[in-house]
Amino acid sequence: MLRRLYDWTLAKAAHPHAEKWLAIFAFAESSFFPIPPHPLLGLMCLAEPSKAIRFALITTIASVLGGIAGYAIGHFLYESVGSTLIAALGLSASFPSAACYLNAYDWQAILLGGMTPIPYKLLTITAGFAGMALAPFILASIAGRGMIFMAVGILFRLFGAPIKAIIDNHFAKVTTLFGVLLIGGFVAIALIGGGAEEAQHECQMAAVSAAD
Repeated sequence: MLRRLYDWTLAKAAHPHAEKWLAIFAFAESSFFPIPPHPLLGLMCLAEPSKAIRFALITTIASVLGGIAGYAIGHFLYESVGSTLIAALGLSASFPSAACYLNAYDWQAILLGGMTPIPYKLLTITAGFAGMALAPFILASIAGRGMIFMAVGILFRLFGAPIKAIIDNHFAKVTTLFGVLLIGGFVAIALIGGGAEEAQHECQMAAVSAAD
C-alpha cells in the first residue's frame, strides 16, 4: 500500500501541473499524508535543475502552510480529527513523547523536527494540542522546513539519479531507517535543548507508559 502510494506520488513529477502537485503533497504531508514530498521534489529538481530553488521554495511555503493546518487540527479538532489521524498514521505511540519534548523544548523541537525524519505532521498536530505559541511555531517551521528542502534540492541537483535508485531498490530498508532516525531525532531534541537528562527521562517514561 505504502509503496503504491509512493509510486503514485512520484508519477506526478511528469504531470503538466507538477508544481501544483508538489505544493499539494507538501501541504498534505504536514498534516495527514504519509509520503514526504522530498522524492517528488528531487525528481523535479533533477528534470529541471535551473528551477531547483523555485521548487524548494514552493515546497517550503506549502509545507509551512500545511503545518499551520496541522496545528489548527491539533488545537481545535484533536478529539474529533487529530487523534484519528495520528492513529491512522501509526503514530499513536509517539504522541506522548512528542508532546513531552514540545513542552520541554518548545520551538527548538519544531526547528529540529522540521529538519529530521521525525514526521512533521506529528509535531504540528501535537504543537496545536499542546497550545504552543503560534508565532514561534511558524518561524521555527520556516527555518526547519526551508533548510531541509533547500538541502534536498541541492543534493538531487548534484546526485539525483543515484539517490532515486537507492530509494527505488531498497524502499523497505529506507522506511525502516527512517523509523530508527525518528527515535534518534527525539534524542537529538533533548540533547540540544539543554537540561537534557531530566527531560529525556521524563519523555522516555511517557513513551513507555503509552506502550503499556
